[in-house]
Amino acid sequence: MPYTITVNGARRTIDVDGDMPLLWVLRDELDLKGSKFGCGAALCGACTVHLDGKPVRSCVTPIAAVGAASVTTIEGMADHPQGRRLQTAWMALDVPQCGYCQAGQIMSAAALLAATPHPTDADIDRAMAGNVCRCATYPRIRAAIKQAAEGA
Repeated sequence: MPYTITVNGARRTIDVDGDMPLLWVLRDELDLKGSKFGCGAALCGACTVHLDGKPVRSCVTPIAAVGAASVTTIEGMADHPQGRRLQTAWMALDVPQCGYCQAGQIMSAAALLAATPHPTDADIDRAMAGNVCRCATYPRIRAAIKQAAEGA
């Protein structure tokens, strides 16, 4: 069945089964490879994207559930003030190690800064819970979020 969705500001039409997870629509149908498959059960956060600015796990979100919501992926983050500040801070502080989880980390952090421009440590802990980093770069992630918040 055809679905028309807005991804990073552009309307896109794809003909897929409505149960297909948004992650696979983005990666396989639209060639947006930034969102990663980690666990397939919404536990690790590697697949995090925004639906109308709210972070969601795209591995368990069927394309039929997207409806009229606007999808933003890591590829679209440079167009958002929080995304630009976070990407700059991520690079300045050498946050990524292997880098696999970083798109999901940045997407969750961007949603946090959009809602809470100057987050406390507790705010960061709540917003980033469920975003797993196997390289354990959590202290650098926290520092980058704080640096991005200072630029707000």
